[in-house]
Amino acid sequence: MSAAGTGHRHGEARTHGEAHPHGEAHPHGTGKRLAIALALTLTVAIVEFSGGLLSHSLALLSDSAHVSMDVIALAISVIAAWQVRRPATHRRSYGYARFEILAALANGFLLFGVTVAIAIEALRRFGAPQTPHGAEMAGFAAVGIAINLAIGLSLARGSRDDLNVKAALFHVAGDAIGALAVGLGGIAVFLTHANWIDPAVSLGVAALIVFGVLRIVREAADVLLESAPAHAAIPIVRERMLELPGVVGVHDLHVWTNGSRDHVLSAHVLLADKKISEASAILRGLETRLHDEFAIDHVTLQFECVSCAADDRIVCTSVRA
Repeated sequence: MSAAGTGHRHGEARTHGEAHPHGEAHPHGTGKRLAIALALTLTVAIVEFSGGLLSHSLALLSDSAHVSMDVIALAISVIAAWQVRRPATHRRSYGYARFEILAALANGFLLFGVTVAIAIEALRRFGAPQTPHGAEMAGFAAVGIAINLAIGLSLARGSRDDLNVKAALFHVAGDAIGALAVGLGGIAVFLTHANWIDPAVSLGVAALIVFGVLRIVREAADVLLESAPAHAAIPIVRERMLELPGVVGVHDLHVWTNGSRDHVLSAHVLLADKKISEASAILRGLETRLHDEFAIDHVTLQFECVSCAADDRIVCTSVRA
């Protein structure tokens, strides 16, 4: 097997402006929107926690824990939006993209513990009923719904071309659904005085938290295990590379993720005999296709060829057996 040359592409996508699939061309705007959403979401968590204590509602306390999960998730998104501008170092040659992955894992394990505590308290309240103040419970939940709607409208303007903002928008939508469930539960408690409604809603919110935690841990584990991202499955990437004229084969193909928006590819690419100028054109074509179709910005390729002569096939140095 003969080495034919290498090529790489990294960081160039930031010059593509709004066409970039991750919206990284505007880190200041993204960071500002997410920072505002973070501050407002933290306000929701504080309001619901305070309301849960005042109204003796476990459902409100549970939803405040749910919102707290999204406070941490939004904080991670804010960090990611600003960390993209932080340059790599000689020691950390890929930069600091995986900082958010470590934070997400810590977030997941912490919130799993909180969920267990909520479930235990909900089961205890089924055995020792405690009726919350339904009107106060619904009122505090209504405040949470209003703030979440304001956050959602703000983020929706920038979610089309920015996956980071879009993910934050999904978190906010989950918060609004949780607050709506608590609000409806408060109304039901106020009308019926049924003391089982509050712990039942609490278990429902706990289930939402568990779903979110499992998703966070799974995604973080995929990154740490250097799994191929879902949008860039190895067979599909290989097929699209092979469709480019001049590419005969692709092997030793690896696609992985450094952070939630930093995808990397390396591969050996087998070419028919090409002069250096022709091989360079194939390299540019592969880089462009991988960027445009799979959002892979860091590409490293090693060219090999079927056979070559020593005179004018500069990209190859030996005959392939």
